[in-house]
Amino acid sequence: MFTGIVEEVGTVRSAGAGRMAVSASKVVADLKVGDSICVNGACLTATSTTQAGFTVDVVPETLRRTNLGSLVAGDPVNLERSMAIGDRFGGHIVQGHIDATGEVVAIDTEGESEGSAGAEALVVSIRAPVSVMRYVVEKGFVAVDGTSLTVVNCGAQSFTVTIIPHTRDNTVFGSRRVGDLVNLEADIIAKYVERVSSGPRLPVDIADEL
Repeated sequence: MFTGIVEEVGTVRSAGAGRMAVSASKVVADLKVGDSICVNGACLTATSTTQAGFTVDVVPETLRRTNLGSLVAGDPVNLERSMAIGDRFGGHIVQGHIDATGEVVAIDTEGESEGSAGAEALVVSIRAPVSVMRYVVEKGFVAVDGTSLTVVNCGAQSFTVTIIPHTRDNTVFGSRRVGDLVNLEADIIAKYVERVSSGPRLPVDIADEL
């Protein structure tokens, strides 16, 4: 499990043939073969590690669901190690199970312009499929490229988030452009609430009533 607090922006060293190598420094401090590592929001398994980075296998299902298949050497990626017991829970519950990709459709700045350039925030609008939008609510959580963000507002087909300067400077949002694909993971709590409240009814539910 992850919390959506990006620890480091790594750099893709190589990608292709179902394998990806990533250069990193902070997350490899205690990363071992077999450990989970979140890459742009996708939970992957480290297959080798060194002091300079790690490798992961990327299976077809992951390539279908995420933007990892479009990555090339030199691209930045958000990295987060799995949460350790006793750590602060700074974001929200992020499984690393990408629901779909969305498209960045607008990037605007917001904030005081005179003498406060560092305080300017990015307002990013993202178009998402209905399968994700059904779980997106104003002031709710959504993970975008593995970053835990608060929804500013949402419509039928898109939502917006505000990126504070720290997040812009320490995640891939610093290099995001209109038209880019981003990985989306809806709040798992919303999914469970929908399942419990609307069904479908399963055999175990019927058995309990007999």
